[in-house]
Amino acid sequence: MSLFTGLSAFPLTPLQGDTVDERAFAGLVERLAASDVDSITALGSTGCAAYLSPIERARVARLAVEHAARTPVFVGISALRTSEVLAHAESAERAGAAGLLLAPMTYQPLTQDDVFGLYETVTAHTGLPVIVYDNPGTTHFAFSTELYGRIAELTGIASIKIPGVPRDAEAARAHIAEIRAAIPPEVTVGVSGDAFGAAGLAAGCAAWYSVVAGALPSPAVQITRNSQVGAFEAAAAESTRLAPLWSLFAEFGGSLRVIAAVAEHLGLAPSRCLPLPIRGLDDEQRHRVIAVVEELGLTG
Repeated sequence: MSLFTGLSAFPLTPLQGDTVDERAFAGLVERLAASDVDSITALGSTGCAAYLSPIERARVARLAVEHAARTPVFVGISALRTSEVLAHAESAERAGAAGLLLAPMTYQPLTQDDVFGLYETVTAHTGLPVIVYDNPGTTHFAFSTELYGRIAELTGIASIKIPGVPRDAEAARAHIAEIRAAIPPEVTVGVSGDAFGAAGLAAGCAAWYSVVAGALPSPAVQITRNSQVGAFEAAAAESTRLAPLWSLFAEFGGSLRVIAAVAEHLGLAPSRCLPLPIRGLDDEQRHRVIAVVEELGLTG
């Protein structure tokens, strides 16, 4: 079975003041390694990679691998310049990463050819498998299905992380089938956007790249394992149970601030653990998050 299937958990990289809290990060990784997730992806968007220096990123990659026991670790290498991406790839490889996660970060708008060239260069310079990270809400770049196909033909591309699926089940299956028809059979498709996790797995995705699993792995593992044995109704029911959390993700501009508040509440990260200028949630918003966590009994 491919490494790039099942549940991949995306942990925070907590900061204490303006410094990475290595103890808290190691604790998050150890917790995930003991929780039956299939892989751990460090330094994704949830891991605030774009806000860390190259030295910090190299250290976080090494910590992730050291504390993950036998759980495979994928490491985010996204950066604005290709030369920086290659340097991060080398650091991840030295750390012992099992794979790389790459999004096309941009300040100036990128073309489809710019992005293809990025993946072409990176796959030619590393022996590690690469996950294509399509996250238009953060990067402001949208992949076409044709571009998925072009990139997936490159040697070393292992998986495509897509940004959710249509809410209608039939439309979701058609969407995944269209992507599958455009890419080689060995390249997996993984869903992201946690509210779409169960629906994406039911629609034919082989992986779920999950933010919530990075702090609350148990419900995400339950959804994934049910989906893997075809118990899609049970998976959907658990996702529906978590709807109040998904609603907070949407209301507060994405999952990062909410999952940071969850981790802080559970003692998994220090107070105000996000890098400035990201201020996190205010007190009233935090109280709402805590109320949902306690109402749903979310502790692990």
